[in-house]
Amino acid sequence: MSICYRRAVTDAATRRIGGCAVTLVQGDLTAAAVDAVVNAANHSLLGGGGVDGAIHRTGGPEIVAACRRIRADAWRDGLPTGQAVITTAGMLPARYVIHTVGPVYSRKPEVPQLLAACHENSLALARTHGLRTIAFPAISTGVYGYPLAEAAPIALGATAAHVARHPDALDEVRFVLFDAAAYAAFATALAALRT
Repeated sequence: MSICYRRAVTDAATRRIGGCAVTLVQGDLTAAAVDAVVNAANHSLLGGGGVDGAIHRTGGPEIVAACRRIRADAWRDGLPTGQAVITTAGMLPARYVIHTVGPVYSRKPEVPQLLAACHENSLALARTHGLRTIAFPAISTGVYGYPLAEAAPIALGATAAHVARHPDALDEVRFVLFDAAAYAAFATALAALRT
């Protein structure tokens, strides 16, 4: 499949998989006007640093209130790695936030599967709620230490597999990447992606 490049505020790369556009942009996830943004959450769901902190700060207290209800009702001990839950987006331009907990990087064999599960479970939750557009950060590549060159093919591979299994479910899966290094790693992985 071909990759189309276009010039907007930042460079963007798009690859179509069936009826879905898998798009890469460099920018601010909290500014993404999509049905759902994915939060690289911690187990507590109550905010933290990086993407998690930015989503909670920008989205406001409605998000943490919804996360507290989830903790009280379903995940008293915290959200397990690879799982996903959905809340309001508060004051974000998105309609919802899907929270998922990425793995801390190590050479354990289950770690890549957990990272893939973050994407699969987030996409499944979006599909269950009838959402058509979703935006991901580069999950686990910040303080959790996952190397970008290893994380990008896993994230895009899991996304492509999900989209191929559900070809009419989503219009766009966008990866909003914080800096040029993340964008470059994901662009390389997108170009190498086999669908």
